[in-house]
Amino acid sequence: MRMLILDNIKKIYTQGVFNKRVTFSIEANLKFEAPKIVGLMGANGAGKTTLFEMMTGSNSPTEGSVICMGQDIHNVKYRERDRLAIHYHQSYQVRRIKRTKPSFLLESASQHYPSVHLFDEPQFNTQDGYIGFMLDFFRALRNDGKLVFICLHPMEQYHLQIMEETCEEFLFVYEGKITQADTWKDYVADERVRQYLGSNLQTYEARGGKVE
Repeated sequence: MRMLILDNIKKIYTQGVFNKRVTFSIEANLKFEAPKIVGLMGANGAGKTTLFEMMTGSNSPTEGSVICMGQDIHNVKYRERDRLAIHYHQSYQVRRIKRTKPSFLLESASQHYPSVHLFDEPQFNTQDGYIGFMLDFFRALRNDGKLVFICLHPMEQYHLQIMEETCEEFLFVYEGKITQADTWKDYVADERVRQYLGSNLQTYEARGGKVE
């Protein structure tokens, strides 16, 4: 069973009543078949959080479907969606779900503990070994058969080291599109990624991928 399928999903926001115009859109067509740690980056406003919300059932796509552990997560009872996938936002707060139809019309989750864990710009305390603790936690989830997403806005070079040394696959959100790379080398070879990371990446590479 594929753990997570984003089947041609698209989210479109419009403005206006009679003459609607698109103000923002994001789309993705991705499949994740096995446990792994996936790193995700993109500029502010690129749609990273919206993508995570669609993946975990808190924001319905305009088109397409999200299949998590064999179920369309948007057809699962609201209070049970986090048994399939769970979205931790920043200070590890779980995102709330928007209700669009009565829960009794929805199906029950097929399991009791989430298989997909999404960490949206987690806060890393640089003191007292906290970073190591969190990275061990991410790896423990992966080794327990979970699919883990880590979304970072790389303000510090150690964020790049976390991505390179921890993640096994990489996504980049750019102008409403998702690009995918299997290795860090291929990821940072993308000119759009290099432009986004700028001098932070240049300094990181000049130091041989090490953080002082």
